[in-house]
Amino acid sequence: MNRHTGTITLPKDMPAPSPHDTQHIEHFVVDNLHCPSCIREIESTLYKIPDIEKARVNLSTHRLTVEWKPDNLAAADNDLIIQNLDSLGFKASLFRPDELLREQDKESRKLLKAMAVAGFATANIMLLSVSVWAGNASDMGQATRDLMHWVSALIALPVVTYSGMPFFRSAIGSIKARKLNMDVPISLAVILACIMSLIETINGSEYAYFDAAVMLLFFLLIGRYLDRIMRNKARSVAQNLMALRAPTAQIIDDDGQTRTMAVENITPGMVIHIRPGDRIPVDGHIINGQSDIDTSLITGESLPRTAGPDDDVFAGTVNLTGRLTVRARVADGHSLLDEIVNLMEIAEQGRSRYVRLADKAAEIYVPAVHSIAAATFIGWWIFGGGGWQLALMNAIAVLIITCPCALGLAVPAVQVVASSRLFKAGILVKAADGLERFAEIDTVIFDKTGTLTLGQPELANTADIDDDSLQLAAQLARGSTHPLCRALIVALHSRGKTVPPADEEIHENAGMGIEANMGGRLIRLGNRQWCDIPNDAGIDPSGSEIWLVCSGKPPVQFLFRDSLRADARDVVHWLQQKGMHVELLSGDRSTVVADTARELGLTHATGELKPQDKIQRLEELKSQGRKILMVGDGLNDAPALAAAHVSMSPSSAADISQTAADFVFQTQYLSAVIKAYQVSHSSRRLVLQNFSLAAAYNVIAIPVAAIGLLTPLIAAIAMSGSSLVVTGNALRLNLMRLFSSTAEQEIAQPPTAVAPSKAPLP
Repeated sequence: MNRHTGTITLPKDMPAPSPHDTQHIEHFVVDNLHCPSCIREIESTLYKIPDIEKARVNLSTHRLTVEWKPDNLAAADNDLIIQNLDSLGFKASLFRPDELLREQDKESRKLLKAMAVAGFATANIMLLSVSVWAGNASDMGQATRDLMHWVSALIALPVVTYSGMPFFRSAIGSIKARKLNMDVPISLAVILACIMSLIETINGSEYAYFDAAVMLLFFLLIGRYLDRIMRNKARSVAQNLMALRAPTAQIIDDDGQTRTMAVENITPGMVIHIRPGDRIPVDGHIINGQSDIDTSLITGESLPRTAGPDDDVFAGTVNLTGRLTVRARVADGHSLLDEIVNLMEIAEQGRSRYVRLADKAAEIYVPAVHSIAAATFIGWWIFGGGGWQLALMNAIAVLIITCPCALGLAVPAVQVVASSRLFKAGILVKAADGLERFAEIDTVIFDKTGTLTLGQPELANTADIDDDSLQLAAQLARGSTHPLCRALIVALHSRGKTVPPADEEIHENAGMGIEANMGGRLIRLGNRQWCDIPNDAGIDPSGSEIWLVCSGKPPVQFLFRDSLRADARDVVHWLQQKGMHVELLSGDRSTVVADTARELGLTHATGELKPQDKIQRLEELKSQGRKILMVGDGLNDAPALAAAHVSMSPSSAADISQTAADFVFQTQYLSAVIKAYQVSHSSRRLVLQNFSLAAAYNVIAIPVAAIGLLTPLIAAIAMSGSSLVVTGNALRLNLMRLFSSTAEQEIAQPPTAVAPSKAPLP
């Protein structure tokens, strides 16, 4: 049974990805990638190797793809790539999916352990420090104070050595590559603070600063661990998508016998038997049989389409109702599903070049801090008259007071508050830099089915259908899993009636419909042709229809529609009022897309799009300088979600789309898009304020520390104070009032209340 009258409309002229017969492509995993400057450095270095044609780095997945020139494959040398990256301070290895997953888990566990150790040490050292501070204000003896300092040293030094390794390794690699990243001043501040504190403890001084060093490590490790978790989620996109492949297939030999074969061993021309409920293992065309196919992977449309002889089918789609015999058209690795994976990785690579605000600030901040600290040391050593010890003390005070804690917290503090605020509104933030990118959008692209609509067909002409006809249709549809059959049963239940059991045997004909012989009468529920309905009978504006025919009774037409989300019109209007360009891109038929666009007031809408078509449209808009928000839910939307400047999916979306998206909203209301936009704008404003506060703090504190008016203790307290100011500023985000759509306001009313009329949107 099918929602429209023809066979499957997937394009037969879609070229399959051609095998790389004359090319050598190798994939590597690269560690220590932190920012887009790392990408530029690696790619520019590898392009200097004459035999390399293409080098592409993906920051999200830490993947490097190298393509060698076809005319000199003998020069392909993986060790050469690894050696070049090693000279830049990046550790690389050949990409092996299983090994990568184990390595990801291993690194995440290491960071979690380091964070736990640093947190435990921070709590204990702070208890000792508070005691010392209280004792210095009273009558604590020097022996007691020295004992507490030594205990703090015994706790801090091993902890710094262990928990600081992620930063120390990164800093060493950065220095080897003759560049400076944020981990260099962090490492210097922590190590010098510990060295100075140890010297002060040996000399029996009043102050030591182990607490500042360990506390700094603890907070920074929290951010590093959360970043690792987000990156691991991003890396799983392609792996999850490839999980849609069927692992094996039933091959039909020339003698008619079937045998099981691994999908990777299938070659073009092999004949495959596909049972109802099976995933289609490879791209091919049907040579026998007819069935309903779940093609949401390609079209995004939730309703199945009918496929018969000579129609194309694609790997990853699901055979729903009938048995099929399919001839393989391409080998495993060159299917449309594989092409979607490639689109995903290329799209992620393009977006990974986005430079975050913190990275931009770090490019200026890090060399400036080192220069000022070095100038302080040299100045005091030459002109201070106190020797190198006093010079080092003042230089360390500069490093501590300028330690990038406030700068490092400027973005994460706001992100934590914003993520919590959005979570309470039913929106999950998945990308570390998603809020920054969301605040920059000027264009919104919507998918249709499951995004602007609920993705669930419902009976549209229920008022024209009597109870007996609806009950009879639901009785036939009871045993079917077809979405239109389920919609009939829901419609009957909404009238307070139940589906009666069927004593007669009911047969479902794949791609046609359902029939039964009841009381000597033949009853059919199915498509127009199968039920012998003239083409000019009834109306079918959307193409979603089935007919009920019964001997001696006039035929009954059931029309279905996919209803819009309750606030879809309000949200589209709000975005347009903000001056944004809004488009609808869908894999559904052009007529349905046009009707939906007309209902929403959209002037730009395109239907019958394949995944690469959506990517192409996004690239056209990006070439015009537009920052695009993509909102979609289907498997076919995943590459576009990854390619957009920022992306969003409903929680009802396919797992792959949720993984590819930067935001996932859990409510049925599209106003989540506006809420995320509002929070992202406020977050960006607060981040810029935090950068300004951190800069103002440094402008005041650095000269004071450089001229020797601050001890390292006061510098540490001032550093902590700047972090508290930044965090407090971020908390102001909780005071913001979010957009609330009219639909939500109406539903929120008590049952006895009269729903208010629609108020103008903000």
